[in-house]
This record gives sequence, structure tokens and C-alpha cells, in this order.
Amino acid sequence: MNVGGGTGAGDGVSSPSTTVSQWFFTVSQRYQHLLDKSTPHVRHRWIAFSVIALIYAVRVYFVQGFYIITYGLGIYILQLLIAFLSPQVDPELADGPGPSLPTRGSDEFRPFVRRLPEFKFWYSLTKAFCIAFVLTFFSAFDVPVFWPILLFYWVVLFISTMKRQIMHMIKYRYVPFTFGKQRYSGKKETVIDEADVSRP
Repeated sequence: MNVGGGTGAGDGVSSPSTTVSQWFFTVSQRYQHLLDKSTPHVRHRWIAFSVIALIYAVRVYFVQGFYIITYGLGIYILQLLIAFLSPQVDPELADGPGPSLPTRGSDEFRPFVRRLPEFKFWYSLTKAFCIAFVLTFFSAFDVPVFWPILLFYWVVLFISTMKRQIMHMIKYRYVPFTFGKQRYSGKKETVIDEADVSRP
């Protein structure tokens, strides 16, 4: 007789759904941990992405198909690139007291904040190429199409979009890159302070 009202031998046995959910939770934790560790390694991340993109290009070249997937991937890359090059707050839409871009040399320095940060840009590109690579193994996505037309249309779209983005940069005088900009590490001030302390 079960006086305690328990379930007997089945008390310590977990259901299959609980086991699967725990496994997914553990995998997601490890995956997020790897992503967090890769954040400061910018060069290594982009090298890994280049390898993945090269594998996808070789795959499409040898199968001679899946051009519609490649075209969709190109449109997605263009959207990510525009978001990566755009400021978080569009000067054309920014009204009132809020973070804006400096337009004169006398303006206070404000760092360029991207609409799409570098890590999210890399992660979205890498994930898109991986998904596109998997889709190339399903013949249902191999839609027959004349690929030169798609390539020509994408090139025209890329040129027109980048031209509009460059004109936007020129109009509001911002550069979405840090090459050639001064960086202040604070080491000089630390050395001066130490010299002042050691001075009698």
C-alpha cells in the first residue's frame, strides 16, 4: 500500500520531453558560450566566414544550379550591408534632443554607432550562408532560371543602393569606418601622472 501517495518506481524517471528540453538548453548554453568567446576575435571570425562563403561558392559552381537561392542570399547581404553602414539614428528622421552626427568641426565628438553592429553583421552573414548551403541539397529549391539576368539585376541594385548610401554619407558628413581615426588609450596620461608622483 502506497501510504505517501507517490507514484512508486516511476518517481525518479524523467519524461522524454523533459530530457529533450534539458539537452536543447545545454546545447544552446554551450553555443552561446562559444559565441561570447569569439566576440573579441574579429579577424578569426571573418576568416572563418570567408571559408564558409568559399565552400558555398564552390558548391554552387559544381552543381551549376540553385541560382535563385544565391540571388536571395545576395539581396539579404545587401540589406545587411546597408544596415552596417548606416547610423543607428538616421539624421533625416532625428528630431528633437537626441544623439545625432556631428556636422561641423567644432561640434562635440560623437562616436559612430551602427544600426547593425559588427558582430551581428558577421553572425547574420555566417548564418545566411550556412542556411543557403543546406538548401542546396534539396532539389525543390533548384528553380531553373537564366542566371545572367539575376546577376545583372543584382549589380544594378547594388550600385544604386550604394550610391544612395554614399550620398547620404556625404550629405551628413559621417564615415562608418575607424581607419585613420585617432584613438586615445590613456597611456600618456598615466605616464605623466606617475612622473609627477615620483617627482620630489
